[in-house]
Amino acid sequence: MDRPAGPAHGPADAAGPNRRDLAGLAAGGLAAAGLAATGRAAAGRDGSPPPVRIAMLLFPGMTALDVVGPQTLLAGLAGPQIHLVAEHLGPVASDTGLAIVATADFTTCPRDLDVLFVPGGDGTPGQMRDARLLAFLRDRAERAAWVTSVCTGSLILGAAGLLTGYRATSHWCVRDSVLPLLGAIPVDARVVFDRNRGTAAGVSAGLDFALALAARLRGPDHARTSQLVAEYAPVPPFEAGTPQAAGPAITRAATAILADLAEGSLAAARARRD
Repeated sequence: MDRPAGPAHGPADAAGPNRRDLAGLAAGGLAAAGLAATGRAAAGRDGSPPPVRIAMLLFPGMTALDVVGPQTLLAGLAGPQIHLVAEHLGPVASDTGLAIVATADFTTCPRDLDVLFVPGGDGTPGQMRDARLLAFLRDRAERAAWVTSVCTGSLILGAAGLLTGYRATSHWCVRDSVLPLLGAIPVDARVVFDRNRGTAAGVSAGLDFALALAARLRGPDHARTSQLVAEYAPVPPFEAGTPQAAGPAITRAATAILADLAEGSLAAARARRD
């Protein structure tokens, strides 16, 4: 697998690295199963790329879609090398109550990774203050080819000192107010790549992030195939996915819902500076 190098990458639609044959893909959800036929043709050839080693962090109060969206689109690259990691093994409740099962803990998670991934969610402020979790992220990030996040997961990376001097994005409710306190350069974009850091905006942007990362890992055609298998062709019923599109009244309502998350994240970031 190519390691990222050179100048900062541009937006998510920038071209990925060298185009390669698709690797054999283990069944792991709809995307992996659908790609299996293409993958089997390439799996027997000499020089097929190995599975991508991915660790996806879980924590109480995460947003499930932050994890499940990227996991669905990336599982075919990783097969058994995708690890759902939490402080303790077993079910981890999301911020809506849906639980995801951790298959590894901070000790058993492989030390060497191709992708380290952090979701966001209502539990973000607590994770920004969790010394053990932050130490785990710093350790694995030292050797990871890609250090990545979706939504307020970038604040957790920032609290670990992993975004200092990097361009990054996050959920709109915290992007411009909290990221600078953590040493990052906020960018109003759906997906941002800067060297080997990859960050995505709120929740649904995780799908765009996963496709952009897949293109960098296995080439644009792999990402396009994954997109088609998932039938990811969004046509939302409303144009209200950003504050600019939603307008002042809807933005005020959403800001009120997100107030605890935004204020808690701001307080956690300020506490790390003190």
